[in-house]
Amino acid sequence: MSACLLGEACRYDGRTVPSVRPILEARGYREGDIVAFCPEVAGGLSVPRDPAEIIGGAGAEVVEGQARVKTQAGVDVTDAYLKGARDAVALARKRGVACALMRSKSPSCGRDSVYDGTFTGTLRPGQGVAADLLTRRMIPIYTETELDQVPEGPAAPTDSPTI
Repeated sequence: MSACLLGEACRYDGRTVPSVRPILEARGYREGDIVAFCPEVAGGLSVPRDPAEIIGGAGAEVVEGQARVKTQAGVDVTDAYLKGARDAVALARKRGVACALMRSKSPSCGRDSVYDGTFTGTLRPGQGVAADLLTRRMIPIYTETELDQVPEGPAAPTDSPTI
């Protein structure tokens, strides 16, 4: 799960967003069920850091070497994004993750759209780099706008006992 969605100050600007933990706990998730991870920080980027966007495509094109991730100042941070994405996949495999809850529009975590590389707030269809690699590994991705669609956790009440 994108660590920023748990209230961790790992966003590019160092700010936090409201934690979705209470909503997930209401859906049956407990502390050990949630794996917090920030691909950008795992890739070696600092907090805060310059904003970055994908230039020339979306996550799939970055993975395939056809697009780059650059900061607003023009610094190429593609390698950090790829490393963080690979680390996300490795952690998901190690922990047996069934699905991922990721921050929408992010160049790492966005699922349906990402900023288009012009730093004007314009979106283009496509996924972020980590979201693309997780999707390739058949891990379903949800965003913070779809919390009601996230599967219920293992501690969710059921009508019949588990044997």
